[in-house]
Amino acid sequence: MLSYILRRLGYAAIMLVLVSFVSFLIIELPPGDYLTKKLQDLQARGDRSAELRIAEYRVRYGLDKPLMERYWIWISNFVKGDFGESFEFERPVTEILGNRIGFTVLMAVSVIIVQWAVAIPIGVYSATHQYSLGDQIITTVSFVGLGMPGFLLALLVMFVAMVVLGQEVSGLFSQEFKDAPWTIAKIIDLLKHLWIPALVGSVTGTAGLVRIMRGNLLETLGQPFIEAARARGLTKRQVTWKHAVRVAINPLIIILGSETLPSVVAGNALVATVLNLPTVGPLYVLALQSQDMYLAGTVLIFIVAMTLIGSLLADLTLAALDPRIRLE
Repeated sequence: MLSYILRRLGYAAIMLVLVSFVSFLIIELPPGDYLTKKLQDLQARGDRSAELRIAEYRVRYGLDKPLMERYWIWISNFVKGDFGESFEFERPVTEILGNRIGFTVLMAVSVIIVQWAVAIPIGVYSATHQYSLGDQIITTVSFVGLGMPGFLLALLVMFVAMVVLGQEVSGLFSQEFKDAPWTIAKIIDLLKHLWIPALVGSVTGTAGLVRIMRGNLLETLGQPFIEAARARGLTKRQVTWKHAVRVAINPLIIILGSETLPSVVAGNALVATVLNLPTVGPLYVLALQSQDMYLAGTVLIFIVAMTLIGSLLADLTLAALDPRIRLE
């Protein structure tokens, strides 16, 4: 097992290097760079010293150097914890992400908890009561949830919260708490606002997990080892939760590792933009649009790193839960 983990970590390190270079190259591919747009903005304002200022910026950010040299400087500093300086904000990337990563993690964890707490029991009920009225309702609602765009649901929830509940829904804090120091009142205000993005972010994912859990559990309940468990006189509840669910949950663990954990870094950028959330997602989109190389590249590397770590944790969890996978 140790050699397997070390081998996977070695593959992950190689993958991160490849991704960092390819992402650096792709972000640099469009004609011009961030300073091209900056020069146009300064000239539009009538700044006569625009070209001189842009030349200073080009030296400051190392954009006067060849592509490979700039990549080497960035990646060599990256492993030391220096992610470079954001062109757009003119501040260290570490400082910018540090202000938002906490809220991004909070949002992602809230969504994951809601998804799993709702999807697994409903999926199990739907599978064990196949073709019943409850199963038909769950199936219909799941398809609606899968087809509902996140940004549209965000707008609908915002409308209901503002018109019906009379609650301010933009951001994670009320106006008077945005810049206030952390207190019990500010935490309570955060919780009052947190339910809206958690609900919006979890609907589509929950609907998908319900369908996967239902389908996989139905298939598992027909396996010979389940029939053997029933023949031993185990109750229906024991057969379902102790034996069938333990195997049927495998695809959900894979999804948690490979798809859900990366959202801890980026989150749902479109929903976060609609709800005006102070998370990393909207910042990442802005960095890509403005060719803010060091900010966009740093976020992308962390997303890939979380994907690789999540995949490894998912495989180890599957091996721990399912003896068949462990033996193979």
